[in-house]
Amino acid sequence: MSQNPLLREIDTSYLRQNLPDFRSGDSVRVHTLIKEGDKERVQIFEGVVIGQHRGGSRASFTVRKISYGVGVERIFPLHTSRIEKIEIVQRGHVRRARLNYLRQLQGKAARIKTEKREEITESSVPSAPAPAPVLADVPPIPPPVAPSAT
Repeated sequence: MSQNPLLREIDTSYLRQNLPDFRSGDSVRVHTLIKEGDKERVQIFEGVVIGQHRGGSRASFTVRKISYGVGVERIFPLHTSRIEKIEIVQRGHVRRARLNYLRQLQGKAARIKTEKREEITESSVPSAPAPAPVLADVPPIPPPVAPSAT
């Protein structure tokens, strides 16, 4: 739906720029500012992203975790100033955008496969073959003796 240019300009001024690129199925750690009385502290909510709702400054995402055997879901506004940072703990490989089916699953059935990424490290790059170890003080093996036909 088209939007008035003035409204669009106001809307884009509230968008956060320092957000990581995460999707449904990713395990995230959300650092949220919590106000208790006159003090503020950071509370961490770690779980699986089960859905995202796009919509400019009104965008939000839902995170689900299991706490003491009970499923807990929390909806976070994406562009709020109450979120200090979002860390991606693990990338998940899922085939749909809304993971509402996880609500009926528990234990091992509720696990999400991790996304396979090939990272090039020094250990994965093939190098020259290592030289054969030199064994000192080992007598050579004598050649096999053919049986005599007598």
